Amino acid sequence: MTGDAGAPSRRDLLSMIGVVAGSTAMYMAMYELGYAQATSFKGPAKLSTPPTGTSVLILGAGVAGMVAALEMRDAGYKVQVLEYQDRPGGRNWSLYGGDTFTELGGATQHVGFDPGLYLNPGPWRIPYHHQGILHYAQRTGVEMEPFVQTNFNAYVHSMTGYGGKPRRYREVQADYQGHVAELLGKCAQQGALDQKVSKEEREILLESLREWGALDKNYDYVKGMTSSNRRGFDLDPGGGLTGAPRPSEPDALGDVLSARLWTAMSQMSDHMHQSSIFQPKGGMGMIGKAMGRELGPLIRYNSKIIDIHQDDRGVTVTYVDTKTGGPPRTATAQWCVCTIPLPVLGQIPMTVGAPLKAAIDHMAYTPSLKVGLQFKRRFWEQDEQIYGGITYTDMPNVSIGYPNHGYFSKGKGVVLGAYVGTPECYTWAAKPPEERIKDALYWGSKIHPQYMSEYDCGVAVAWHRVPWVLGCKSQWTEASRAEHYDNLAAIDGRIVLAGEHVSYMAGWQEGSVTSATDAIKRLHQRVMSA
Repeated sequence: MTGDAGAPSRRDLLSMIGVVAGSTAMYMAMYELGYAQATSFKGPAKLSTPPTGTSVLILGAGVAGMVAALEMRDAGYKVQVLEYQDRPGGRNWSLYGGDTFTELGGATQHVGFDPGLYLNPGPWRIPYHHQGILHYAQRTGVEMEPFVQTNFNAYVHSMTGYGGKPRRYREVQADYQGHVAELLGKCAQQGALDQKVSKEEREILLESLREWGALDKNYDYVKGMTSSNRRGFDLDPGGGLTGAPRPSEPDALGDVLSARLWTAMSQMSDHMHQSSIFQPKGGMGMIGKAMGRELGPLIRYNSKIIDIHQDDRGVTVTYVDTKTGGPPRTATAQWCVCTIPLPVLGQIPMTVGAPLKAAIDHMAYTPSLKVGLQFKRRFWEQDEQIYGGITYTDMPNVSIGYPNHGYFSKGKGVVLGAYVGTPECYTWAAKPPEERIKDALYWGSKIHPQYMSEYDCGVAVAWHRVPWVLGCKSQWTEASRAEHYDNLAAIDGRIVLAGEHVSYMAGWQEGSVTSATDAIKRLHQRVMSA
């Protein structure tokens, strides 16, 4: 096809693949063309021994800061970490019963979850190919368990499609694939694809469409055993005289298309959400806690940084103790790794060059909000046979995440009742936390009527109101990366930045790990050449 003037461009080809086959196929095509890569983590940084007494200050005990601290300590650096909060982990955070959280504006929430139950306000899943964060979980002894991303028995929901009633994921996926397979099969049979496929290829294509779309012998997607084995039965197969199954009726193509629920299905196939996916037992915050224990007294908590100054001899950081108060204190080192989130860092006086300062000041973080709801019983399991996974909706609560632990237990359970990352997040966050919880209950009851009678307690975290980060994750564009990314990553004198904001994996812990690994390797080269 080389040199064919009618051949599609790579951009057009990727777009076509995405529309027809979904985001998974598009990602793999991007990978083959060199446009996408899995994580770059190839193992922890291997640093040679620095000159005796070489010191480094690490600002922030989130994932990036602690990765830097662990590896530089092990190499022989004299390490000190300053952390604003009274705990390690940063956005690697879980809320448990007895915890207290105060947001900007002073609203304080006291978490009332039962023992063993929690909400992950930040990251809540780790894809199998995020080998960096998985490495540090293994290194620090954090036990992992499966995270169910796609549950065929969970719901997809549209306020306007299907009369506003939720549908099981398996029903919508089967009907969408079935109707698309039937249409494409008819086109192939009528010769509409003869310019694209040979006669032999057409027969193979028809065979694959029949299997992929659960079509009958006439290449029709109709009510029957074949389609019901995909979308589910009106009466499931059983035993004895009443064991005969009753097939279900597929929804019409027009109903499937007008509901526009393929957006939810395509998200579940995204490369970042493909199985296997994991979560730490006991909450995502277990990783932060374990890394913090590993570093022990190297981390100084409750340290609010108010000034960062460097000269040709070293770096001096001024901070105040948020617990004991008193006059400002200082910490000094020859070098500095700064992992402070940029919306906060931009408000701290810092001796750096104009390019880095402009990059810091440019960055905006996306909003995000999560609402955790504890219910008196696990009705989603007991009444609806939903064990883990996610329900997607076009209502303001966006999605409902079911717990991936404690299956079949008779006690209470915590559901992620809303996960809002759209501009509507600002509307939610403008309300007091208790009102956000009421909103999550209202919208969730449209899918699960049990919500109101089974609700026990809840918590709502709006990330742009979290004082120590002021947003969820970095928000890069193609233009901003071209102008500012390299400047943000470059070593400025004796300071280098690290974190998910200095990565191509915004919002993922793997971005923090790979960013920190890259930063300390480059800083170490600078140290050894000084």
